[in-house]
Amino acid sequence: MTKRHDDIFDAVLSGVPTARDEAPAKARGAARFLKRGNAISDRLSGENEEKTLHWVDPDQCRMWARHNRDYSLLTEENCRDLIEGIRAQGKQEFPAIVRRVEGPEEFEVICGARRHFAVSWLRANNYPQFRYLVEVRDLSDEEAFRLADIENRDREDISDYERAKDYAEAVKLYYGGKQKAMAERLEVSAVWLSRYLELARLPQEVVQAFPTIRDVKELHARTLKPMLKLPESRDAILAAARDLAERQEAARAGQGAFVDAARVISLLRASTEAPKPRRSKARVYKGAAQARGMTFTKRGATCRLEFPADLTSAEARAALMDWLDQHFRPGAAT
Repeated sequence: MTKRHDDIFDAVLSGVPTARDEAPAKARGAARFLKRGNAISDRLSGENEEKTLHWVDPDQCRMWARHNRDYSLLTEENCRDLIEGIRAQGKQEFPAIVRRVEGPEEFEVICGARRHFAVSWLRANNYPQFRYLVEVRDLSDEEAFRLADIENRDREDISDYERAKDYAEAVKLYYGGKQKAMAERLEVSAVWLSRYLELARLPQEVVQAFPTIRDVKELHARTLKPMLKLPESRDAILAAARDLAERQEAARAGQGAFVDAARVISLLRASTEAPKPRRSKARVYKGAAQARGMTFTKRGATCRLEFPADLTSAEARAALMDWLDQHFRPGAAT
């Protein structure tokens, strides 16, 4: 840097105008120095924190126990876009957020499970040169929770149920069970948060009735909530859910097809409805040989009698007595 540049840079930091600042033709150069000066001033005042980035072996990292993504659900298929992106770019573009820990691993992943999976997959599949880009931060558990929630709140690849379970644990661990305090810290409405907490309380039998936890939606909990409050309908729903869970487990073993989420909800709701009366099949009862028959349809205690207009009295009596013999015990009082 020339002495001229040194003088301008010092002047920008001190706030003293220079001839260059006042020259319209060179205003953009001064703006660059001013931006640099502001950045340095922020760092010196503590208003801006310098990021520390590292390229590390993903084996040096473990998932935070309270990470809001279920790492076991990550696969080559659902991470394919990220795997291909990193391979095409030749590196991971955006750093994961980690903090230092003691133990076999050096870092704990707060945000970046998919990136961790993608880099690990590439290293295990003929791309050992790839490394995991991380930003190291000093975070409390509550800060880590909020940071992870902010990063992942709008991502579709984190299910409603994963998010709901994360919130249910967080409200107990960090906010003393106070939903209002948690909603304020997350900057969401109390109603929105309560819906997810309700989803987290869904019985496990119901959760297992779906193909995977990623199919369980917040709307499903709202739909079933009124029915789960009543003992009789709750019992019916849980019984139906257990049957569905067996079918889903069989499908995972390659025996039959999965029952999709929409069908699951339909069957659970139907389990609480009173069974519709079965329509009786009309049967023809005949009397003596050569006698024409009469049609009797019985529904509950109601019987309907149909016969041809030209049926004789003897034929009608024979058919009726035959029907009575088949439906009532001999000698019973009538």
